[in-house]
Amino acid sequence: MKAIFSLILVLALVVIATVGAGAAKMQTIFAYCIPGTAFIIFLVGFACKIISWAKRPVPFRIPTTGGQQMTLDWIPQNKWDNPTTGPQTVIRMVLEVLTFRSLFRNTKVVLKHDDGKNPIVGYVSAKWLWLFAIMFHYGFLIVIIRHMRLFMQPVPAPIAFLDWSDSILQILTPSIYISDLLILGGLTMLLARRFVDAKVRFISLMNDYFPLFLILGIALSGVYMRYIAKVDIMSIKDVVMGLVTFNFKVPAGVDPSFFVHVFLVSTLLAYFPFSKLMHMGGVFLSPTRNMPNDTRINHYENPWNDPNVKPHSYEAYEDDFREPMFEAGLPLEKNPEEAA
Repeated sequence: MKAIFSLILVLALVVIATVGAGAAKMQTIFAYCIPGTAFIIFLVGFACKIISWAKRPVPFRIPTTGGQQMTLDWIPQNKWDNPTTGPQTVIRMVLEVLTFRSLFRNTKVVLKHDDGKNPIVGYVSAKWLWLFAIMFHYGFLIVIIRHMRLFMQPVPAPIAFLDWSDSILQILTPSIYISDLLILGGLTMLLARRFVDAKVRFISLMNDYFPLFLILGIALSGVYMRYIAKVDIMSIKDVVMGLVTFNFKVPAGVDPSFFVHVFLVSTLLAYFPFSKLMHMGGVFLSPTRNMPNDTRINHYENPWNDPNVKPHSYEAYEDDFREPMFEAGLPLEKNPEEAA
């Protein structure tokens, strides 16, 4: 039901945009007002969330590690999975952000049998989730960069080259983009995983399904615009450039699918700062990733400890409350007779 509700919500957004920009003739609202408002919500919400996370104190090191820590000289250290210096931590973060290194080590539990046919629980490598995530994220990144040509005049050479490279297969007319296949394939697999895997399906919520359906709707509407409706790209660029330069014009001759696409993108932008999608910015502030594991090398003191408060050891605590603790039957290091 959670998946169905999410799908119905996305379909409702499609209907709203279709009716609003079509029958209701509110193209200006859907082309300029809604995207501009959504972009402001995205910027303010993103900044507030990042500032909120940055202000939270982390008084000690809590990095998660997946390799050997630096110890004796004759024991090799895994410098990228268990860093102890700043540069090593930077390399770890780069690998985490660009290659999803920790997800690459993903495992799953399987039930095996030994020679005597006795059941044995084992862990095996599961790279499929990593592959789907790489396909989706890099496909989405290429699509976003490629769309920058609509916001710039003239189009920078790197973006033009990326657009040419993305359609280098020269299949059909207009040419199929490789990034379209990547994002649709990755999204489909990530969504299918939540349906097929009973464990993942059990813990999935509406805010897990909704972003997937929403982004899938954005991708499908974009594919429809390019390969089926074959919209006039120059008319769309005029609308987009009007939004960027605040030179608003009444959109004319633009297919309604464009307004559906823009409305879904606007919904994603407004929803982004309040969703799990904020891991895009949160990964850089995660204390389990961005800190070196050097607690054996450096001693850290809580910065807000009151210097006037003296340490109170357990031995002193027991001296203060030995009699009540003994009467309550609590275990003691020294009984009253021994302490006397």
